[in-house]
Amino acid sequence: MNGVAWLVLACALAVVVLVWAEYRAAQPMRVVAKLAASSAFVAIAWRLDATASNHGRWLLLAFVLSWIGDALLLSARSRVFLAGLFTFLAAHVAFAAAFLSLPLAVPALWGALGVMGASGLVLLRWLWPHLRAFYRSAVTAYVAALVAMAAPAIAATAAGGDWRYAAGALAFAASDVAVARNRFVAPGPANKAWGLPLYYAAQLAFALSLG
Repeated sequence: MNGVAWLVLACALAVVVLVWAEYRAAQPMRVVAKLAASSAFVAIAWRLDATASNHGRWLLLAFVLSWIGDALLLSARSRVFLAGLFTFLAAHVAFAAAFLSLPLAVPALWGALGVMGASGLVLLRWLWPHLRAFYRSAVTAYVAALVAMAAPAIAATAAGGDWRYAAGALAFAASDVAVARNRFVAPGPANKAWGLPLYYAAQLAFALSLG
């Protein structure tokens, strides 16, 4: 296998360990596994020469911000979680810029904005009773950034771009539902069992699209 394939394998193995650590509440192993898995998608982007294009540079920035967000979300403290939320919001802005730098199918862009926007409103309505006042504006801004990321990713795929743009965006959005459910609605390791694999699958899809 080449270096990228080894990194994909390392990421997958780290995610398995991470899910196990979440169930066992093994904090040291959780920290090591999560940072290892997140480092893998950053390393893949670097090996695939992300800095060679404007699109790649935006993706690399988004991956680095995601790594920082992952590190912050290891904490259960509200202020640290909020900082992680805003870091991921910034990552979604960078992802959006990456996809907006590609050719887009305009009808698909408007359609994706409508569908993802409606889905975001449904998500907010579900979460709203569970959110403290200071979280409501932050979560609303995050959902808006998520929609702004996913719509151009879908439109880029519809314009003939890599299928992994749309697949990654949808997997990312689904993984965020797991994060929200775990944080605000029904905490438990079961959320991580499906949310974490989807999240890392999304990041790997975006990173491998550079190849």
